[in-house]
Amino acid sequence: MILTLAWRLNLSTSLAAGEMLPKIKPASEFTLTKQDGERLALKDLRGKALAITFIFASCADTCPLRTAKMAGIQNRLGADFGKKVHFVSITVDPERDTPEVLKRYAGAYKANPAGWAFLTGTKAEIRDVAKRYGVYYKKNPRGDVDHTFLTSLVDRNGTLRVQYMGVKFDPDEMLRDLQSLVKENKAR
Repeated sequence: MILTLAWRLNLSTSLAAGEMLPKIKPASEFTLTKQDGERLALKDLRGKALAITFIFASCADTCPLRTAKMAGIQNRLGADFGKKVHFVSITVDPERDTPEVLKRYAGAYKANPAGWAFLTGTKAEIRDVAKRYGVYYKKNPRGDVDHTFLTSLVDRNGTLRVQYMGVKFDPDEMLRDLQSLVKENKAR
């Protein structure tokens, strides 16, 4: 209950000058397969601010909207993207979303692979990481996947700092929060 309130309150308020995002808890570790077939672990991304989200490539509505918003943020981050900020999009449809499928999906959004990993894994791996991040998903009879729309920001030390529920999150707020984490990193 406290966690829920912490990140919901953060959605509705902007940070005051010098204020830091709350520290929620350590982000759950995972090791999954990138769109290039290589394995990537959360710990490999230490030192960077992260945005972690859950998608599936054949989604026709909400996932493309969220991915497009994140692509816009990628462009606005400029030189910080890849060097200081990294995006991670994890599939909730590992049966269909092979590395090759995710590579095409990433290309459709001009995702820069230097700073954006699209991840898949076994059904068990995906089920485990989704559960640990609080994401529910279920494949329906049509083949679509109903899932929680959750984007998590993680700081350079691997601490979960904020979570955005739904696809209607404000890209400007997410950009400010990511920039805040980058600036926080400089202050240390």
